[in-house]
Amino acid sequence: MKQHIIYPALLALILAAPIGASEEHDHGHDEKPAHKENHTDNHAADPDGHHGEHEHDSHDAEHDGHEEESHGDEHGHGHGEHEAHENEQGDEHGGHEKSHGDEHGHGGHEESGVELTREQMATAGIIVTPLRQQTLHAVISAPGEVMFDAYRASKITPRISAQIVTRHARLSDHVERGQLLVTLSSVAMAEAQGELLISNREWQRVKKLGRKVVSAKRYAEAQINRQQAEARVLAYGMSKPQVAILLSTDDPAQAIGRFDLYALQGGTVTSDDFILGELIEPGRVLFNITDESALWVEARLTPEDAHRIDKNTGATVRIGNTSLRGKVVQTHHAIDEITRTQAVRIAIKNPGDRLHPGMFVDVSIDAESQGEALALPLDAVVRSADGDWQVFVEKKTGHFEAKEVTVLRSTGEQLVIDGIAPGTRVVTAGTFFVQSELAKGGFEIHNH
Repeated sequence: MKQHIIYPALLALILAAPIGASEEHDHGHDEKPAHKENHTDNHAADPDGHHGEHEHDSHDAEHDGHEEESHGDEHGHGHGEHEAHENEQGDEHGGHEKSHGDEHGHGGHEESGVELTREQMATAGIIVTPLRQQTLHAVISAPGEVMFDAYRASKITPRISAQIVTRHARLSDHVERGQLLVTLSSVAMAEAQGELLISNREWQRVKKLGRKVVSAKRYAEAQINRQQAEARVLAYGMSKPQVAILLSTDDPAQAIGRFDLYALQGGTVTSDDFILGELIEPGRVLFNITDESALWVEARLTPEDAHRIDKNTGATVRIGNTSLRGKVVQTHHAIDEITRTQAVRIAIKNPGDRLHPGMFVDVSIDAESQGEALALPLDAVVRSADGDWQVFVEKKTGHFEAKEVTVLRSTGEQLVIDGIAPGTRVVTAGTFFVQSELAKGGFEIHNH
């Protein structure tokens, strides 16, 4: 009986061994349905061997549970690490984006500036002006032409027929008042010089004898003839110093008809249309001399616009990048028959000799007042890298920083601005040099 019980149990163990190995192999491939089928078959085949089968099943279940738990833990741990890694990357990426945003955002940008020496400022023509309230005017724009100031010009002409002997000045020369320009020779002058020498000798003799010796008539005639002879040579073109030299020599050989013409004013020789040896007639213009330190600009306006302008009204003359301020000095009363316009004459200074007669310019003339506002010249306000309007302020001597402003409107050659306090020292000339120095230093200009 005992053997009868043992033999089936051993047989069940023998049969169960390959099944367990197969199950382990199958479990590694996750084929659990096949394992269940084998387990059912074995249990049905040997009901008496249920104890061994139970042990095997318990061991197999324990192995499966341990493997599934290990696999689950491993998978769960890996998934958790992956999520933690992603969260870490997300935090790092988010922090980088935040840092990047802070770096490039306006709120974290430090205000930049540039230092310039006095020599740099002088070379670049930088002018700093405190911002002040200004009275603004409506502006009338018109084309204009540069002209000589007729009150600062003169013509050099002979008063008698003469021949050119020597030239002492040339075109574009700058001459001073009283400077020798040309030497002429004239037959009429020679005759006048001879008469002066004769009349002078007679007068000196009569004057020496005195009124007690000579008659009153002779004394008067000698005196008048001497005065008329001197007046004649002066009228012909000799200067008083030349006459004095001629009389002091008292040499008839010097009465050869030569005389000099001198500059009547300081200025520039703008024409000298003659050649040596040329015979010229009275009134022929030999030199035009003009003081170009001040000029006229003649603007053509409609009669309606001309009526809005008063004498001494301010005006701006612009040619290229050059702007000059002047004032209205004259308004013509006649209307041009062809253009139906009225001429307005503007007087301007010409520093550096930048303007010349005949040049065409743009003119902006102040008209009626528009009240007071903070305004700067057009060149003082520039665009920043992000497209905003900005000016450059002097925080301390030689240190400039960009300041963003709002442009409200333009009035002629000025822009009305907001966003900056009155009294601030602002660059009004040389703005582009300051901007380029900031750009060379790699500054990004923001000031929100």
